[in-house]
Amino acid sequence: MYMIHQLRKLGLSIRAFEAGSDVGGTWYWNRYPGARCDVPSIEYSFSFDKELEQEWNWSEVMASQEEILVYANHIAERHDIRRDIAFNTRVIRMEFDDTRDSWLVETDHGESLYAHYCVMATGCLSMPNKPPIAGDKDFRGEVYHTGTWPKEGVDFVGKKVGIIGTGSSGVQAIPVIAESAEELVIFQRTPVYTLPAFNRPLSDKYRNEVKASYADIRKMQRESPVGISSFGTRAVAQVPVPQKIVDLTPEERQAELARTGFSGLRTYADVLSDLSANEIACDLYRDKIEEIIDNPETAEGLKPHGYPIGCKRQVFDSNYYAAFNRDNVTLVDLRKGGIERITATSVQTDQGQFDLDVLVYATGFDAMTGALKRIDIRGRGGQRLTDKWVDGPRAYLGIQMAGFPNLFTITGPGSPSVLSNMLVAIEQHVDWIRDCLEHLETEHIDTIEPTEDAENKWVDHVNEVGQGTMFTAPTCNSWYLGANIVGKPRIFMPYVGGIHRYRAKCEAVVANNYEGFRLE
Repeated sequence: MYMIHQLRKLGLSIRAFEAGSDVGGTWYWNRYPGARCDVPSIEYSFSFDKELEQEWNWSEVMASQEEILVYANHIAERHDIRRDIAFNTRVIRMEFDDTRDSWLVETDHGESLYAHYCVMATGCLSMPNKPPIAGDKDFRGEVYHTGTWPKEGVDFVGKKVGIIGTGSSGVQAIPVIAESAEELVIFQRTPVYTLPAFNRPLSDKYRNEVKASYADIRKMQRESPVGISSFGTRAVAQVPVPQKIVDLTPEERQAELARTGFSGLRTYADVLSDLSANEIACDLYRDKIEEIIDNPETAEGLKPHGYPIGCKRQVFDSNYYAAFNRDNVTLVDLRKGGIERITATSVQTDQGQFDLDVLVYATGFDAMTGALKRIDIRGRGGQRLTDKWVDGPRAYLGIQMAGFPNLFTITGPGSPSVLSNMLVAIEQHVDWIRDCLEHLETEHIDTIEPTEDAENKWVDHVNEVGQGTMFTAPTCNSWYLGANIVGKPRIFMPYVGGIHRYRAKCEAVVANNYEGFRLE
């Protein structure tokens, strides 16, 4: 949406293609119960429309899917975004034509067109992952995936519901589904570390303070490692403290845990850099679960083991653990015996059979690369992107790939993207691409693409920066590494150096006459 808005300023003709029937992206598809942003509403908003900043009133600290979709639709109407979008349309094939310095683009409606520039705004988490399970097509009840939730919603009243997965979407959906389902059975492969969202309604006083401070908030966002200023809110405000957890006595650690709860565990200076310190924090986390969960067996099943805090995407929850104290909720800890198969009416595990009316997959996405690899993209000389990425994604700055001229990726692999506030990351990429295209047009330059040397050095740098963090710990298996997809190469895909440093690098590249790029 923002790319369309910026491209219009250049006077270029635009065709955008969207698989959904309307705007909204993540918030169009992910309509599952409890879906909401894990970034404060005021931060998860566009900065380009200063009047809208003053007019719009967010209702909660963490906006719900419904509210964000209303916001997206309002922007689409306000800036007449829809007139350049073909909805209900997928791009299925793209090939670069060396004789025309243009891309041939083909859609699933049989349309073909040439485009001098192509921008992939396909999103990092937009290719739903449904793991192969024996008999999964035999189930005769209702089947849903949190990433493709029906617009009309789902009625769980009086039904036996099974949900597979306890990542971010599962953690959000479980407490809400539990309120209406007759029975909810949760099939958990890996317990998760969560933090409380501290969600609450926003007061008029706070909203007025925000509107008076938006310029400072935007500046703090862009100078922050994760694109969040945490202006006046406890949500996601995990300010590091110089104190080390290893220096505290066991009694002091318990006292701090009682004072701060889960929120304080990530703030110690050594927890996210020292595995032994991290394990102390993990032990404290497990202690806290015992306090919260009534049933000792359930508490044991919810305790994460075998991987460090901070290795996976941080999950924020609202009443997640409280849901497991309900009489109608059952935890199936698959570490004690996995799913054998799905039948017409049940899920069979090594621990027994569970009869169900509804089956919900909260199994996440083929992250970072899935949506791009779904399209048959071929660059110079017919090189397939899937072949180039057979051992993992390779891109310069997460913006372009060598051998694929004039093809841009917004929040592509090798950029901060999913490790930052996505709207801050998106705006930075869109602004960079827009300025780049203006430079190409003004200087009558036909093509731009990175050199292989620059691409290789950037990929090496992304991996080097990731080393020594919990993200690449030997015991970590996250979708940042592609570990949730069978056969996907294990490589750390996002840039962990911080959006502030990344922005400075992108600006330096431009200042040095697009250093690392070949302009012809």
